[in-house]
Amino acid sequence: MDDAPSTLLLVALLSLLIVIAFSSGTEVAMLSVNRYRVRTRAAAGERRARLLEKLLATPDRWLGANLVILSLASVAASTVATLLALRIPHPYAVPVMMTLLTLVMIIFCELAPKIYSALHSESVALWSAYVYRLLLWITSPVIWVTNHAAYGLLRLFGVRGGSHGNQSLNTEELRTVVAEASPLVPQRHRQMLLSILDLEHATVNDIMIPRGEIAGIDVSADWDEIMTRLRQTPHTRLPLYDADLDHIIGVVHMKRVAQELARDTLTREKLIEIAALREPYFVPEETTLTQQLAQFQRTRRRLAFVVDEYGDIQGLVTLEDLLEEIVGEFTTDPATVTHKDAHRESSGAWLVNGGASVRALNRSLGWQLPDVGARTLNGLLLEKLEDIPQPGTSLRIDQYEFEILQTVDNAIRAVRIRVSSPAAREVTQ
Repeated sequence: MDDAPSTLLLVALLSLLIVIAFSSGTEVAMLSVNRYRVRTRAAAGERRARLLEKLLATPDRWLGANLVILSLASVAASTVATLLALRIPHPYAVPVMMTLLTLVMIIFCELAPKIYSALHSESVALWSAYVYRLLLWITSPVIWVTNHAAYGLLRLFGVRGGSHGNQSLNTEELRTVVAEASPLVPQRHRQMLLSILDLEHATVNDIMIPRGEIAGIDVSADWDEIMTRLRQTPHTRLPLYDADLDHIIGVVHMKRVAQELARDTLTREKLIEIAALREPYFVPEETTLTQQLAQFQRTRRRLAFVVDEYGDIQGLVTLEDLLEEIVGEFTTDPATVTHKDAHRESSGAWLVNGGASVRALNRSLGWQLPDVGARTLNGLLLEKLEDIPQPGTSLRIDQYEFEILQTVDNAIRAVRIRVSSPAAREVTQ
């Protein structure tokens, strides 16, 4: 090599620097590429993606090949640069050459390739897949020796080989992936995906219709009143009970009622018979929404009665309520969706039903009302006031100012809420 022409040595040095730049850049690309996008492209039949997916499944092999090439090229480049420096008749030629080589390697062989590869990881990784396949075949004997030596060293520190880590995502990591996909996924779709992930953190108790608001039919009531209720109800299914909701007979399907009305054969006994065909379905109040959705699908039911640990009915949950947790409230105009129990006044304040769910208000309006403990706005205010308030009573919770407008039967029915800038955290009355 001492007799090689300087031109040949210079070409060799430039070639070695290109190899070093390739090795540094592709290593960053392979490590930072989105594995799920590669997997999707591989599933679509793209050959480069399938090859890259196989390489990523065995990082010790391609990393070994990369390090072998990088080490050989770095040592060779330093040697060639030294030979070129020795041919220059200057006492400081060698240190100057080493300084220049170091700068060139840092800027052109490390920083620039790595920055580019980090910004274009997918294209660089796909392009380099064929090259790495060839490198693996060339360096396989060396890789076998170096990998076994590396694993042997790791075993001295208690690290065992044979596993390349778990690439699956947990719920919070998946939530981050969905949030970061904003340029590619519409905001409404992202919100639906996030809502699905939230189902396992909420229970039927969070979305149920409270017992006092359940629309049902008392079979012991006056028959004319029952007929009026049947003709005017907007619901397709109604619970039928005897005097008290805890004595449920069954669920009346309005389709069957309409058939009997058309034949003029509907009687109290026939109504009981129709309700008895569909026995009531009960679920514990701590059932998660994920479980309840699966149960609705398995049992082919559309509504269930929520009971506490004593078996007392606390509310009613429907399939529609559960689906609204995913897609939002059903409306003819998705752009107008806010919350069915909240209405914006011209002054900017909100007129809210006291029975509204705190969790639903937070989700639909972007508020941050305390949702630990009380589940409804009525419960939250009674918890803070520790008394049944009179209309006109006001209080503040964080940046939310509440004005009680109406109380009925020891419960708050209507509240005006003004959202101001964050203020004192104390609750004032």
